[in-house]
Amino acid sequence: MIIKQAVEVLKIEAEGILKLADRIDDNFAKMVELIHNSEGRLIISGIGKSGIVGRKIVATLNSTGTRSLFLHPAEAMHGDLGMVGQDDTFIALSNSGETDELNILVPSIRRIGCTIITFTGNKNSTLAKQSNIVIDVGVEREACPLGLAPTASTTALLAMGDALAVALLNKKHFKSSDFKKTHPGGNLGQRLSNKVKDIMLTGASVPHVPEETTMEDAVEEINRRGLGMTLILSAGDILKGIITDGDLRRLIAKKKFALDLIVKDVMTKNPRTVGPDSPAYDALNMMEQYQITVLPITDSTGKVLGILHLHDILGKGDFKFNSQL
Repeated sequence: MIIKQAVEVLKIEAEGILKLADRIDDNFAKMVELIHNSEGRLIISGIGKSGIVGRKIVATLNSTGTRSLFLHPAEAMHGDLGMVGQDDTFIALSNSGETDELNILVPSIRRIGCTIITFTGNKNSTLAKQSNIVIDVGVEREACPLGLAPTASTTALLAMGDALAVALLNKKHFKSSDFKKTHPGGNLGQRLSNKVKDIMLTGASVPHVPEETTMEDAVEEINRRGLGMTLILSAGDILKGIITDGDLRRLIAKKKFALDLIVKDVMTKNPRTVGPDSPAYDALNMMEQYQITVLPITDSTGKVLGILHLHDILGKGDFKFNSQL
């Protein structure tokens, strides 16, 4: 019975979020453009459960490049309204759209000169009628069997906040290096602060074969290390090329007898590399830009010192410090 109830709650909340996707329209695009072009801050306000969600949305926005603050509607009417400027954009969060504290606050926000946006489940509410842009976050039912505790509605509200943050992140071309600046603490921030040589894989962990190796042997090396690639090295561990799982798929698609070929005839020559003293966030930006998951690490002569896998930056694999190649 308990498991069945839990599953039902998750299904109801998932259903509420999925139905929001059908309601994303020009209002959402206008909101993103407005906030992106604003010279002020994004101010979010709500009370009760919506206020808690609002604080989380503000945290996500700030960490992804959109200057934001949370304004408690009651405190705003007792002095905190001084934080609001005419260049700011104001978002009110209220499922019912009839939250007294917000409806009392909004006229004062309008007099300051802010554009007003409302996230609400009631497009005909008092709050919606006072707004320049209305974003529909309504759900058909709450997961609470009594229909009283905000459950699916607050989940939908939070999800729409995430959609806004990600849309703004992409609009601003927010990069991993920018993320690092706002996250100097935490595991990811610490990894991005490291130099490549501190987190790269070295020694026996680096898959590599000579130029004259057959593709059959190269595939065995790829499987042996489990990184989806192998480097191609000449004498002195000089990097000549790289073969990835993607190269193998393309060969198969062309119906070529891949295993009979020599690696130098298949490899991608002169692959992108970084030096051992490069910051990890530079390596991550390169991976994102060129849609690659592994970077060879070389010195000024082209000698391979190690490799850096995306997982070793993001922390999804073991965080290793290895011996030299």
